[in-house]
Amino acid sequence: MSSSALFTDFYELTMAQGYWKHDLDTRAVFDVFFRRQPFKGGFSVFAGLDPLLDALEAFRFSSEDLAWMESQRCFEAGFLRYLADFRFSGDVYSVPEGEIVFPQEPLLRMHAGLIEAQIVEGLVLNTVNFQSLIATKSARVSMAAKDKSVMEFGLRRAQGHDGALSASRAAYIGGANATSNALAAKNYGIPAMGTMAHSWVMAFDTELESFEAYAELYPDATTLLIDTFDTLASGLPNAVRVGKRLAAAGKRFGVRLDSGDIDYLSRKVRAALDAAGLRDAFIVVSNELDEEIVERLVSEGAPVDVWGVGTNLVTGGNEASFTGVYKLAAVDRGGTLTPTMKFSDNPEKRTNPGVKELYRLYDESGMAVADVMALAGEGVEFGKPSTFYHPSLDTRRFSYAPCGRIRPMLGKAMEAGRRVSPAATIGELRSRRIESFRSFDHTFLRFLNPHIYKVSISEGLRALKMEFVERYRSSGL
Repeated sequence: MSSSALFTDFYELTMAQGYWKHDLDTRAVFDVFFRRQPFKGGFSVFAGLDPLLDALEAFRFSSEDLAWMESQRCFEAGFLRYLADFRFSGDVYSVPEGEIVFPQEPLLRMHAGLIEAQIVEGLVLNTVNFQSLIATKSARVSMAAKDKSVMEFGLRRAQGHDGALSASRAAYIGGANATSNALAAKNYGIPAMGTMAHSWVMAFDTELESFEAYAELYPDATTLLIDTFDTLASGLPNAVRVGKRLAAAGKRFGVRLDSGDIDYLSRKVRAALDAAGLRDAFIVVSNELDEEIVERLVSEGAPVDVWGVGTNLVTGGNEASFTGVYKLAAVDRGGTLTPTMKFSDNPEKRTNPGVKELYRLYDESGMAVADVMALAGEGVEFGKPSTFYHPSLDTRRFSYAPCGRIRPMLGKAMEAGRRVSPAATIGELRSRRIESFRSFDHTFLRFLNPHIYKVSISEGLRALKMEFVERYRSSGL
């Protein structure tokens, strides 16, 4: 990931110069949240925090960066000297990476000077939006596959070098079991998997010869691609011949289908393998798969053991982006951190003012009931009957006396521009995602018409928000 502080939108730099010029580099608090669930689903997986913290620590303007800015002829020499010593020195509070998250609630809370908070906005959103999108997609594919393995191999279709690496990382957190991306496997400790390409089969005089050569070279990891010429008439019989020799040597092998009617072909292949005594042989399938196709084939009993998902996993498929935004929640005015609020004709786009905490409420059995945003210092009390309100200030509300765990979700991840703890391993992040899923009823996680999880605001936050609305109405703006 780039450490150049030019990884930002140009208007952030022009605004930053304005803050510097007018002596407005005051304390500020920004919230990162998203507006709607991707894929018309009921949940998202938060990802990208560790790479973001690494990038924030390394964020610098190089001499080449400053020379380019000078060439734009709109930045003063004094401001460029100021940027020469620029470092992110703020505090970051975050939901743990790998957690299930929901719209409107703060995923990150950024405390920093106004200039540095603005300059890092693009980096923050670029990192967590993309990885959260891919982690969510991967979780959906993994759920659809049930107890079968999912292999991510979208390197060739990903959006550039960093997109491929970030996608592999996020996909593993979300649920993929392995990646074909060798560099991602090395960098992040993800299991690496692969089969063969059609070019391997076509490089030999015969299909059988190509299978025999591969099995001799990799007897403990043989997966034969059987659809280069004719799946049932050629590829399958040749794979059975090689497979019998491997089985006689105590080796397990598999076959891969990359085209055609997966349901029909997988059943034919399974029947032929079983008839040949190769019941331990596994079937890998690929070819433009997504969670809906996987779910349908699994529900219909297609005998697939490994799902290879590429394009639709690492690009997000039919969802172009994660709807994360970065909004000012409070700013220092006269020595006091003062709440701010963005208004909109669309109530869903009004922001929640002030410095906020996020709490996840669980019932006595450990299942998540609701997430509540409350003003810092307000809290949520165990056993106290409380009314919680919809964030959009409509009439929806619910009353609840917390009877289980009350979990603060925002923890300090960075202080004065430095991490407060070492980076988690990718295995730990993956385990956190799995554990988070276990605390939600399946109705919140299903693909079709998921039950909407309650994300609410406290009485204090609602009162502050209403105060802003009334002030706005009376001002005549």
